[in-house]
Amino acid sequence: MDTNVTAGAGAGTRTAADTGAGGGVPLRAMADQPVGVRPCSLAAALEVVGERWSLLAVREMAYGVHRFARIAGYTGASRDILADRLRKLEAAGVVERRQYSEHPPRFEYHLTQAGHELFPAMLALLQWGDKWAVERPAVEFRHTCGERVAVEPVCAHCGDGVTRASLTPVRPSA
Repeated sequence: MDTNVTAGAGAGTRTAADTGAGGGVPLRAMADQPVGVRPCSLAAALEVVGERWSLLAVREMAYGVHRFARIAGYTGASRDILADRLRKLEAAGVVERRQYSEHPPRFEYHLTQAGHELFPAMLALLQWGDKWAVERPAVEFRHTCGERVAVEPVCAHCGDGVTRASLTPVRPSA
């Protein structure tokens, strides 16, 4: 069964240079697909965390800030917007509430496994922002080795760097 994404017209006449590293069509062939809304995990992820206040709340929880008022203070989000985003993150399984006071009832917000797994994506966005969105970063992160952190995506299987040119779109097996 061929699991490669169809490359559109001329798919049967590809040369070796047109074949992606994974044996399928190169990533650029996605532009040759019939126009229509693509089902996509990126779009689905953005539905959950793609709004500014959502990611900033996740950032604060990753920094160890768990109480509502402090999350609001560090993000600058209004209380009603932050409450809405935290409810959505909780419903999506990114955040969990933990009660720390019964009278009055008060909750802390903590990242779930799904929330912790956003960390590499958030580091990549931070690195992009440092380069393209601000004149000077407000904070710099260093690894335990002492060097500045730089996100460099690599293949977990072979260790090679991941670039646009090294990707081949294939349909997942059932």
